[in-house]
Amino acid sequence: SALELVPFGIKPLLRRAAAYEALERYSLAYVDYKTALQVDCSVQAAHDGVNRMTKALLEKDGVNWRQKLPPIPTVPVSAQTRWSAPSAQAPGANTPPAAAPRGEGGGNVPLGWAESPGVPRTAAGMERARVLKEEGNELVKKGNHKKAVEKYTESLKLNKECATYTNRALCYLSLKQYKEAAQDCTEALKLDPKNVKALYRRAQALKELKDYKSSIADIKSLLKTEPKNTAALRLLQELNRA
Repeated sequence: SALELVPFGIKPLLRRAAAYEALERYSLAYVDYKTALQVDCSVQAAHDGVNRMTKALLEKDGVNWRQKLPPIPTVPVSAQTRWSAPSAQAPGANTPPAAAPRGEGGGNVPLGWAESPGVPRTAAGMERARVLKEEGNELVKKGNHKKAVEKYTESLKLNKECATYTNRALCYLSLKQYKEAAQDCTEALKLDPKNVKALYRRAQALKELKDYKSSIADIKSLLKTEPKNTAALRLLQELNRA
Protein backbone atom coordinates (compact mmCIF):
# COMPACT_ATOMS: atom_id res chain seq x y z
CA SER A 1 0.00 0.00 0.00
CA ALA A 2 2.86 2.38 0.81
CA LEU A 3 4.45 1.70 -2.56
CA GLU A 4 1.20 2.57 -4.29
CA LEU A 5 1.39 5.98 -2.62
CA VAL A 6 5.14 6.48 -3.12
CA PRO A 7 6.44 4.23 -5.91
CA PHE A 8 10.00 3.02 -5.28
CA GLY A 9 10.07 4.28 -1.70
CA ILE A 10 13.14 2.90 0.07
CA LYS A 11 11.52 2.18 3.44
CA PRO A 12 8.58 0.12 2.15
CA LEU A 13 10.87 -1.73 -0.28
CA LEU A 14 13.26 -2.70 2.49
CA ARG A 15 10.49 -3.64 4.91
CA ARG A 16 8.59 -5.68 2.36
CA ALA A 17 11.83 -7.41 1.41
CA ALA A 18 12.47 -8.24 5.06
CA ALA A 19 8.93 -9.58 5.38
CA TYR A 20 9.36 -11.75 2.28
CA GLU A 21 12.67 -12.97 3.67
CA ALA A 22 11.03 -13.95 6.95
CA LEU A 23 8.38 -15.84 4.97
CA GLU A 24 11.17 -17.59 3.03
CA ARG A 25 9.96 -16.07 -0.24
CA TYR A 26 13.53 -15.37 -1.22
CA SER A 27 13.03 -14.53 -4.89
CA LEU A 28 10.54 -11.75 -4.06
CA ALA A 29 12.85 -10.46 -1.32
CA TYR A 30 15.75 -10.45 -3.80
CA VAL A 31 13.73 -8.37 -6.28
CA ASP A 32 12.83 -5.79 -3.62
CA TYR A 33 16.41 -5.53 -2.33
CA LYS A 34 17.71 -5.10 -5.91
CA THR A 35 15.05 -2.49 -6.62
CA ALA A 36 16.05 -0.58 -3.49
CA LEU A 37 19.66 -0.55 -4.72
CA GLN A 38 18.53 1.02 -7.99
CA VAL A 39 16.94 3.80 -5.96
CA ASP A 40 19.98 4.30 -3.72
CA CYS A 41 23.06 2.14 -4.24
CA SER A 42 24.53 3.26 -0.90
CA VAL A 43 21.95 1.49 1.30
CA GLN A 44 23.95 -1.18 3.12
CA ALA A 45 20.84 -3.06 4.27
CA ALA A 46 19.91 -3.67 0.62
CA HIS A 47 23.44 -4.89 -0.24
CA ASP A 48 23.37 -7.26 2.74
CA GLY A 49 19.90 -8.48 1.74
CA VAL A 50 20.96 -9.19 -1.84
CA ASN A 51 23.94 -11.20 -0.56
CA ARG A 52 21.74 -13.23 1.81
CA MET A 53 19.11 -13.90 -0.84
CA THR A 54 21.71 -14.87 -3.44
CA LYS A 55 23.09 -17.48 -1.05
CA ALA A 56 19.61 -18.74 -0.11
CA LEU A 57 18.43 -18.97 -3.72
CA LEU A 58 21.63 -20.72 -4.79
CA GLU A 59 21.04 -23.35 -2.11
CA LYS A 60 17.35 -23.65 -2.99
CA ASP A 61 17.37 -23.58 -6.82
CA GLY A 62 20.99 -24.32 -7.77
CA VAL A 63 23.16 -22.48 -10.29
CA ASN A 64 20.16 -21.59 -12.50
CA TRP A 65 18.36 -19.68 -9.71
CA ARG A 66 18.37 -16.41 -11.69
CA GLN A 67 16.18 -17.96 -14.39
CA LYS A 68 13.38 -18.42 -11.84
CA LEU A 69 13.37 -14.81 -10.62
CA PRO A 70 10.38 -12.52 -11.19
CA PRO A 71 11.23 -9.49 -13.38
CA ILE A 72 13.09 -6.71 -11.55
CA PRO A 73 11.41 -3.34 -12.25
CA THR A 74 13.45 -0.55 -13.81
CA VAL A 75 13.56 2.45 -11.48
CA PRO A 76 13.18 5.77 -13.33
CA VAL A 77 15.86 8.41 -12.86
CA SER A 78 13.35 10.70 -11.13
CA ALA A 79 12.89 8.15 -8.36
CA GLN A 80 16.65 7.71 -7.98
CA THR A 81 17.31 11.40 -7.49
CA ARG A 82 14.39 11.95 -5.12
CA TRP A 83 16.16 10.07 -2.34
CA SER A 84 19.69 11.26 -3.03
CA ALA A 85 19.25 15.01 -2.56
CA PRO A 86 17.84 15.95 0.87
CA SER A 87 17.10 19.63 1.32
CA ALA A 88 19.57 21.96 3.00
CA GLN A 89 16.91 23.09 5.47
CA ALA A 90 16.27 19.57 6.69
CA PRO A 91 19.43 17.47 6.37
CA GLY A 92 18.59 13.84 5.80
CA ALA A 93 14.86 14.54 5.61
CA ASN A 94 14.38 12.11 2.74
CA THR A 95 17.26 9.81 3.54
CA PRO A 96 15.95 6.39 4.56
CA PRO A 97 17.58 4.44 7.38
CA ALA A 98 20.05 1.74 6.44
CA ALA A 99 17.95 -0.78 8.30
CA ALA A 100 14.45 -0.82 9.73
CA PRO A 101 14.34 -0.27 13.52
CA ARG A 102 13.26 -3.17 15.68
CA GLY A 103 9.51 -3.52 15.63
CA GLU A 104 9.11 -1.65 12.33
CA GLY A 105 10.72 -3.95 9.78
CA GLY A 106 9.95 -7.46 8.67
CA GLY A 107 10.90 -10.60 10.49
CA ASN A 108 9.32 -12.41 13.37
CA VAL A 109 7.55 -9.59 15.19
CA PRO A 110 5.74 -11.04 18.22
CA LEU A 111 1.97 -11.00 17.88
CA GLY A 112 1.59 -9.11 21.15
CA TRP A 113 3.50 -6.03 20.01
CA ALA A 114 1.84 -2.87 18.82
CA GLU A 115 2.64 -2.26 15.19
CA SER A 116 4.79 0.63 14.08
CA PRO A 117 3.35 3.82 12.54
CA GLY A 118 2.14 3.62 8.97
CA VAL A 119 3.54 5.61 6.09
CA PRO A 120 2.46 9.25 6.45
CA ARG A 121 0.39 10.75 3.62
CA THR A 122 0.31 14.28 2.33
CA ALA A 123 -3.04 15.42 3.75
CA ALA A 124 -2.96 17.10 7.14
CA GLY A 125 -5.60 14.72 8.45
CA MET A 126 -3.56 11.68 7.49
CA GLU A 127 -0.48 13.13 9.16
CA ARG A 128 -2.44 13.88 12.33
CA ALA A 129 -3.78 10.31 12.28
CA ARG A 130 -0.23 8.99 12.04
CA VAL A 131 0.94 11.12 14.96
CA LEU A 132 -1.98 9.99 17.12
CA LYS A 133 -1.29 6.37 16.24
CA GLU A 134 2.37 6.77 17.16
CA GLU A 135 1.39 8.31 20.48
CA GLY A 136 -0.88 5.33 21.06
CA ASN A 137 2.00 2.95 20.31
CA GLU A 138 4.19 4.72 22.88
CA LEU A 139 1.45 4.43 25.49
CA VAL A 140 1.16 0.69 24.77
CA LYS A 141 4.88 0.29 25.43
CA LYS A 142 4.33 1.97 28.80
CA GLY A 143 1.40 -0.32 29.60
CA ASN A 144 -1.17 2.49 29.53
CA HIS A 145 -3.72 0.68 27.37
CA LYS A 146 -6.71 2.79 28.38
CA LYS A 147 -5.06 6.03 27.26
CA ALA A 148 -3.75 4.30 24.12
CA VAL A 149 -7.34 3.37 23.18
CA GLU A 150 -8.22 7.08 23.26
CA LYS A 151 -5.33 7.92 20.91
CA TYR A 152 -6.17 5.12 18.48
CA THR A 153 -9.84 6.14 18.51
CA GLU A 154 -8.93 9.72 17.57
CA SER A 155 -6.61 8.41 14.85
CA LEU A 156 -9.34 6.18 13.39
CA LYS A 157 -11.69 9.13 13.11
CA LEU A 158 -9.19 10.64 10.66
CA ASN A 159 -7.96 7.50 8.89
CA LYS A 160 -9.42 4.00 9.09
CA GLU A 161 -6.21 1.98 8.98
CA CYS A 162 -5.87 -1.75 9.53
CA ALA A 163 -2.87 -1.50 11.87
CA THR A 164 -4.63 1.05 14.08
CA TYR A 165 -7.60 -1.29 14.48
CA THR A 166 -5.36 -4.24 15.41
CA ASN A 167 -3.40 -2.07 17.85
CA ARG A 168 -6.59 -0.90 19.55
CA ALA A 169 -7.77 -4.51 19.64
CA LEU A 170 -4.57 -5.39 21.51
CA CYS A 171 -5.45 -2.74 24.09
CA TYR A 172 -9.02 -3.98 24.41
CA LEU A 173 -7.71 -7.50 25.03
CA SER A 174 -5.49 -6.19 27.82
CA LEU A 175 -8.49 -4.33 29.27
CA LYS A 176 -10.63 -7.50 28.99
CA GLN A 177 -13.06 -5.72 26.65
CA TYR A 178 -13.34 -8.75 24.41
CA LYS A 179 -16.38 -7.73 22.35
CA GLU A 180 -14.69 -4.46 21.40
CA ALA A 181 -11.48 -6.32 20.56
CA ALA A 182 -13.34 -8.71 18.26
CA GLN A 183 -15.15 -5.82 16.57
CA ASP A 184 -11.90 -3.98 15.88
CA CYS A 185 -10.35 -7.10 14.39
CA THR A 186 -13.39 -7.53 12.16
CA GLU A 187 -12.96 -3.97 10.91
CA ALA A 188 -9.27 -4.64 10.27
CA LEU A 189 -10.11 -7.79 8.32
CA LYS A 190 -12.47 -5.82 6.10
CA LEU A 191 -9.41 -3.81 5.06
CA ASP A 192 -7.00 -6.76 4.96
CA PRO A 193 -8.79 -10.15 4.93
CA LYS A 194 -5.60 -12.15 5.65
CA ASN A 195 -4.13 -9.90 8.34
CA VAL A 196 -2.40 -12.24 10.79
CA LYS A 197 -2.62 -9.98 13.83
CA ALA A 198 -6.34 -9.35 13.27
CA LEU A 199 -7.08 -13.06 12.94
CA TYR A 200 -5.00 -13.96 15.98
CA ARG A 201 -6.40 -11.23 18.22
CA ARG A 202 -9.98 -11.92 17.18
CA ALA A 203 -9.39 -15.59 17.95
CA GLN A 204 -8.13 -14.57 21.41
CA ALA A 205 -11.19 -12.40 21.99
CA LEU A 206 -13.62 -15.06 20.77
CA LYS A 207 -11.96 -17.63 23.00
CA GLU A 208 -12.60 -15.41 26.02
CA LEU A 209 -16.19 -14.95 24.84
CA LYS A 210 -16.43 -18.78 24.69
CA ASP A 211 -17.16 -18.76 20.96
CA TYR A 212 -14.69 -21.58 20.43
CA LYS A 213 -15.93 -22.60 16.98
CA SER A 214 -15.37 -19.12 15.51
CA SER A 215 -12.06 -18.78 17.34
CA ILE A 216 -10.80 -22.05 15.83
CA ALA A 217 -11.95 -20.90 12.38
CA ASP A 218 -9.86 -17.72 12.71
CA ILE A 219 -6.78 -19.64 13.80
CA LYS A 220 -7.15 -22.07 10.90
CA SER A 221 -7.42 -19.13 8.50
CA LEU A 222 -4.26 -17.65 10.02
CA LEU A 223 -2.38 -20.93 9.69
CA LYS A 224 -3.12 -21.03 5.97
CA THR A 225 -0.96 -17.91 5.69
CA GLU A 226 1.60 -18.78 8.39
CA PRO A 227 1.47 -22.55 9.01
CA LYS A 228 4.41 -22.43 11.43
CA ASN A 229 3.14 -19.55 13.59
CA THR A 230 3.93 -20.90 17.05
CA ALA A 231 1.59 -18.56 18.94
CA ALA A 232 -1.32 -19.57 16.72
CA LEU A 233 -0.51 -23.29 17.01
CA ARG A 234 -0.37 -22.96 20.79
CA LEU A 235 -3.73 -21.17 20.90
CA LEU A 236 -5.26 -23.85 18.67
CA GLN A 237 -4.12 -26.51 21.13
CA GLU A 238 -5.78 -24.58 23.96
CA LEU A 239 -8.98 -24.24 21.95
CA ASN A 240 -9.08 -27.95 21.15
CA ARG A 241 -8.90 -28.68 24.89
CA ALA A 242 -11.59 -26.11 25.74
